[in-house]
Amino acid sequence: MAHNHNHNHTHDHDHADIDWSRMAEHLETQAELFTPMYERALAWLGHKQTEPGLIVDAGSGPGVLSCLLAEAFPGARVVAVDGAEPLLERAQDRAARLGLADRFGTLAGELPGILDDLDYPADLIWASRSLHHLGDQRAGIAAFASRLVRGGTLALMEGGLPARFLPRDIGIGRPGLQARLDALEEEWFAEMRAGLADSVAEVEDWPALMASAGLRHTGTRSFLLDLPAPTTDRARAYIAASLGRLREVFGEQLASEDRETLDRLLDPEDAASVHRRGDVFVLAVHTVHTAVRTG
Repeated sequence: MAHNHNHNHTHDHDHADIDWSRMAEHLETQAELFTPMYERALAWLGHKQTEPGLIVDAGSGPGVLSCLLAEAFPGARVVAVDGAEPLLERAQDRAARLGLADRFGTLAGELPGILDDLDYPADLIWASRSLHHLGDQRAGIAAFASRLVRGGTLALMEGGLPARFLPRDIGIGRPGLQARLDALEEEWFAEMRAGLADSVAEVEDWPALMASAGLRHTGTRSFLLDLPAPTTDRARAYIAASLGRLREVFGEQLASEDRETLDRLLDPEDAASVHRRGDVFVLAVHTVHTAVRTG
């Protein structure tokens, strides 16, 4: 099971029917919660790309990571790129709030073509789970590679492990609920990929795909987020939001027993809910692949 994708599927829908403030809030909550993990990933990246002048966050969403990049690389200008202008407005506001506005910009448009609008090539392109929204991932990587300076780094965050919030046996319903939700999500993800314009089936060997774009693979590492029980209210709210979204998307596909279990987990009045039980946690792994442009 290679994916945990329920966090950022803004790009698969007709933009007209998205509740942007709700979407932004969910993306921001997740990224803020995952910040300790992202900071470790960026520290690792900092040893590879020491003093980038221009950093591009390709598929930035509301810009939590864009701002972390700006903080991790104080000499760099950061450009947040996304197809959703309402999310970029949030990114710009966040940068201003954090005192980063003087070296922070945004660029609205669809990846990868919009990268042609950059004023100059990038020293570092960071793509956090945005590449899998492109129908042709190989062509996407090649396009990213073409926007790097010689010696510039492409960092892809793809894969990892599905997040875990609950013990296998939670005392209600049938044990193993999250594994069954993972399986539904894998099917959903495969259908999402198959339904993209110009969708190409591709072996998701990221280092090999980077090599095919003329980049030299420089490392892969996975980073752990470990927020054990008893956890914080912020983590609880994220868990409830994540399970709530799964309930919305997969409600009809679930066995009735699993649907009832999810409903109980989401009911703030229920002592067995994630709002009240003492055993909820967040355990997640994200993987980063890096490669450098040599030619």
